[in-house]
Amino acid sequence: MKKSEQKIAVLIPCYNEAKTIEKVIHDYQEVLPEADIYVYDNNSKDGTDKIAKKAGAIVRYEYRQGKGNVIRTMFREIDADCYLMIDGDDTYPKENAREMCDLVLSGKADMVIGDRLSSTYFTENKRPFHNFGNKIVRYLINTLFDNHIKDIMTGYRAFSYDFVKGFPVLSKGFEIETEMTIHAVDKNFKLVEIPVQYRDRPEGSVSKLNTYSDGFKVLRMIATLFKEYKPFWFFGLFALFFIVLSLGLGIPVVIEYFQTGLVPRFPTLIVSGICLILALLLWITGILLEVIAKKHKQLYELYMNSLKRQQ
Repeated sequence: MKKSEQKIAVLIPCYNEAKTIEKVIHDYQEVLPEADIYVYDNNSKDGTDKIAKKAGAIVRYEYRQGKGNVIRTMFREIDADCYLMIDGDDTYPKENAREMCDLVLSGKADMVIGDRLSSTYFTENKRPFHNFGNKIVRYLINTLFDNHIKDIMTGYRAFSYDFVKGFPVLSKGFEIETEMTIHAVDKNFKLVEIPVQYRDRPEGSVSKLNTYSDGFKVLRMIATLFKEYKPFWFFGLFALFFIVLSLGLGIPVVIEYFQTGLVPRFPTLIVSGICLILALLLWITGILLEVIAKKHKQLYELYMNSLKRQQ
């Protein structure tokens, strides 16, 4: 397909972004004049959809609240060769859009991540707990999934058709970016990060991200995906805990038995045995689920091959 025939879709999930959405649409019309710009309104009450239509965007609606729900619908409904996802709050620069799309369209990347944390995020963002949360999430994912991604939760990304149509969205809210990143790492998609300048929201524009409740959802999502993608290590850690507990309780009882020929602490011995059984069950569970996870990866690769043939 010729470059001029390749289709770019700019995806903007929105909830009450009336103050900034017009500028965002005009910015990306300027740098990507050939792109279709989609604004998906998520129950806004401030007229975001009307402003977006007037600015020239294609406006659609998602009535289930939450960014994950919006992204799920976007990915299902829109067909393109490259998808550029941005937020409607005017925090991401338009200057990187062309480079991000070109990386996808040239086949060099399945996901391009706009890395805020290596540039201005920590100085521009005025919410210190958000800064701390980003560092925690980055550390956990890079440690648990053996990677070196610099910005896990950025909302500025470009995707290939293969990634979008092969990504099973499970999240409902702001944990969607974490899920995207883990899925891409686990399925060995081509990832490229480029540093982007981040600017805080303009005055009067309010973030919908709740530091504590949404932060907890992100951490829960990491734990869930760690269990599903790496079950041997997830259950193995619990098995290790119970076997250490079992040995800690049981060894003194056994030593006492060899010294005296008596077992005066039967309850301790029983608890030790139960812990040992739990450790063995968890270890076996981890092995079985690891085999299933590997089979799912094989089936996913076959699915991606069939997706290629359909294009």
